[in-house]
Order: sequence, then structure tokens, then C-alpha cells
Amino acid sequence: MAYRETEKMRLRKAAARQRIAECTYECVAEGGFRNARITRIAQLANVATGTIYRHFESKEDLFAEIFRQATQREIDKVTKALATPGSATERLEKALRQFAERALKGPVMAWSLIAEPVDPKVEEERLAYRKAYAGLFEQAIREGIEEGCIPDQNPRQSSTCLVGAIAESLVGPLSPTQIGQATEKETENNDQLVNTIICFCIQGLTGTRR
Repeated sequence: MAYRETEKMRLRKAAARQRIAECTYECVAEGGFRNARITRIAQLANVATGTIYRHFESKEDLFAEIFRQATQREIDKVTKALATPGSATERLEKALRQFAERALKGPVMAWSLIAEPVDPKVEEERLAYRKAYAGLFEQAIREGIEEGCIPDQNPRQSSTCLVGAIAESLVGPLSPTQIGQATEKETENNDQLVNTIICFCIQGLTGTRR
């Protein structure tokens, strides 16, 4: 008689997979992918290390899944910002500010998503999500051109430039060598950085300083 998985067993397996994913996310948020050890993840999830590989084919597959989950959260925030009332320029400004401020508030995870050296499988996810960000910005730029608040230009190329500019601007401040205990002065510097990034991006799109 063929083995048939029960609904109870399926739910148990799904719960275990979810717990492993949550614990992996926690490890990455604390120390990046480089410090997310399988033994530590297993300990936090209260499972054997072998159990992890029953749910994920490899460490790279597990990390790729966590990258997708973490980045999708940020994509959703940018999407929400772009859906708020206002001109396309105003909505792009809100989205860029959302991206930068969230990154600076969660620097370890942001560094992991933006710049940390990762395995090829995770790097593929990074490239895919950069395209996703660019796609969102491209649509907003097209709307801005139609509205007349953004001069005529190549929306696709401009959106790619936006993604590159904001990511590159954050690499230094998010670097593990720069991350420390937040101080009032550092918070002030972060505000200046965010404003500078937005000013540069919007000026590049519109030719007008914000």
C-alpha cells in the first residue's frame, strides 16, 4: 500500500519549514548571511541540522529563500509609497526616502540585501529584485512624463540609474565597518544622507533641485 501523507503531517512539515525560515531570517538580521550558520539555525529552530536539508536542498537554497522573503518586504514598501496620492515626482521621492530610511534603520539586513558578498544563487535573486525595483520606478517615471512633471527621457534607463544610485550611495554607510551604536549625531548624518540621495535622484530625473 502506497504511503499517503496526512494533512496533519503536511501541516507539521510546513510549520517546521516556516520555523527554519524565521530563524534563518533572525540570524541574517543579526549578522548577515556570512554569520548565519546552519548549526545555529538548527539550534534556534529546535531541529536537527539534517531536518533543514529535508526542507531545503542546500544552504544556498535556504539563503535564496530568505533573500526573496526579505527583499519582497522592501518591494512591498516601495510599491505602497508609489501608490500614495501626489505627482509622480512626489511619489518617487516618498519611495526613495522609504527605501533609504528603512535601510539605515536596519543596516545589517540592508547590507546583506544590497552589497554583502553572497553565493551565486543568492546573487541571482539580488539581480532579479534590482530589476523589480527598476520596474516600479520605470512605471512611475513614465507616469511623470505623461503628467509633465518629468522631462521626456528613457524611463527604463533612468529607472536603472535610480536603483544604482541609491544602492551605491548606501554601500558605505551600511558597511559592517561603519555600523555601530546609533548616536544622535549619526542619526543627524543619516537624515542628511537621505536628503542628499533624494536631491540627487530627483534632480537627475527632473533637472530641478528639490
